[in-house]
Amino acid sequence: MPGYKAPVEDVIFLLVDVLGYPQLSNLAGFGDAPPDVVAAILGEGARLAEDVLQPLNRIGDTQGCTRADDGSVATPDGFRDAYRAYAEGGWIGLAADPAYGGQGLPYTLAAAMNEFVSSANMALGMYPGLTQGAIAALTLHGNDAQKSTYLPKLVSGEWAGTMNLTEPQCGTDLGLIKTKAVRNADGSFAITGTKIFISAGEHDLTENIIHLVLARIEGAPEGTRGISLFVVPKVLVGADGTLYAHATTTCLVFEAR
Repeated sequence: MPGYKAPVEDVIFLLVDVLGYPQLSNLAGFGDAPPDVVAAILGEGARLAEDVLQPLNRIGDTQGCTRADDGSVATPDGFRDAYRAYAEGGWIGLAADPAYGGQGLPYTLAAAMNEFVSSANMALGMYPGLTQGAIAALTLHGNDAQKSTYLPKLVSGEWAGTMNLTEPQCGTDLGLIKTKAVRNADGSFAITGTKIFISAGEHDLTENIIHLVLARIEGAPEGTRGISLFVVPKVLVGADGTLYAHATTTCLVFEAR
């Protein structure tokens, strides 16, 4: 069976001797992770990638995901336990804001860890990778209520994230999307449209999936300028954090200007 050996020593050499990582200790996060701590973090990440994630690569290739008649999706054998180990180890929130449960370390370390994960098992690594993308979008553009509702669960890995872009008539040419958002009386939006090829759009790894959906608000201009991004949870989240129903309306993250 093919193996994988994470290039920890090479990464440390690049960070310390080529990029001058120790000279950045005055920047946020860097002071909390001097070179010896970086070596320890990357060493643990390498073990996870080599011993837990990589052995599931062939299983994922041979089994694939299974879609039931009700639309639910089961991941390959071992994926749930491996994802749980990844999440419980704090790897999803390695560079996330400590205010929401993250470790606040430099994204440089998260990038190195993501490289290990992608090399060891790209299929499994996409689940936390997409969640990190959702975390970044909400951190930059979400309002306080959205951040407090979604970020702690995403950072902990209890919930997962996705990005819904592609539609049957367009791929990366987002100016052609037809998904429509209509404002409701309570300020939320009703989303109608068709999205395809949504990586991690359904799975059994987490109790909720937070979809970030690109749509055009009714009356918005054509092209990419008229596109907005919405939070559409698979299961609606109550004000107290309770999960209680499948989503029918959404909350706005930010409107295009």
